Amino acid sequence: MSISASLVKQLRDMTGAGMMDCKTALTEANGDIDAAVDWLRKKGIAKADKKSGRTAAEGLVGVASDDNGAVVVEVNSETDFVARNEAFQDLVRNVASSALGTDGSVDAVAAADYPGGSKSNADTIKDAIATIGENMNLRRSARLDGTVATYVHNAVSDGLGKLGVLVAVETDGDKDAARAIARQIAMHVAATNPMALDVADLDQAAVDRERAIFADQARASGKPDNIIEKMVEGRLRKFYEEVCLMKQAFVINPDLTVEKALAEAEKDIGAPAKVTGYVRFALGEGVEKEESDFAAEVAAAAKG
Repeated sequence: MSISASLVKQLRDMTGAGMMDCKTALTEANGDIDAAVDWLRKKGIAKADKKSGRTAAEGLVGVASDDNGAVVVEVNSETDFVARNEAFQDLVRNVASSALGTDGSVDAVAAADYPGGSKSNADTIKDAIATIGENMNLRRSARLDGTVATYVHNAVSDGLGKLGVLVAVETDGDKDAARAIARQIAMHVAATNPMALDVADLDQAAVDRERAIFADQARASGKPDNIIEKMVEGRLRKFYEEVCLMKQAFVINPDLTVEKALAEAEKDIGAPAKVTGYVRFALGEGVEKEESDFAAEVAAAAKG
């Protein structure tokens, strides 16, 4: 089958592999891009994690918290210039504040009353479009209940930035001490972007996919089946340590896992503690940027 240049480029952007390797992989996979990614990984040409890709969404991520929990929202704009606008920052801050009175869903946050006004958050954002002069939208939001710490990486203002994290800890002990370790774990989440809280929370399809890839890689060694099985299990354990929050090496003290760091913090908390959930919003993640070919545009314009 014919493999288009755009498909080759897409695979290259996802994996970082060379152009010819990408074309070969797509040919072997009959144009199936996910299968091509697996083919490259089996050959040791591509890593497990796909490149995040360029994103079109600008704007800000905002967090807010009270004694009952915390929320994180993402409000998008067209340009980073608007994100530095104080009016836009106030807008996101107020939307996050009002979200504390909701269940955290986008619909509930959009319908909530905007602080100090008579309109909803959604209508206030619409009004701001006319005032600020750019298209804006409330893209997503989330809430965690209980003892929750917040963290904003590279904050542009209090509670506002391009990456926001919530971490909830359940304990009967000292809440301030629990929030202190939860904030450190939130900083860790910002840095490592774990795939799941623990092994039990991983998508089984993702685990099965990793197992199949590891098995193919191990078989290439020519070792007997019983050795291959041990090799696969060993690589899966390593995979869990890389992608599961509680099993990751704690960035603040790499000699400990996050799980062990929390256990040590229980001395200050005065009671057992458990991380019950986390949320990580990176601005614009998952939104593909629409790229244009400037040379092609000029050529098309020249043709009239």
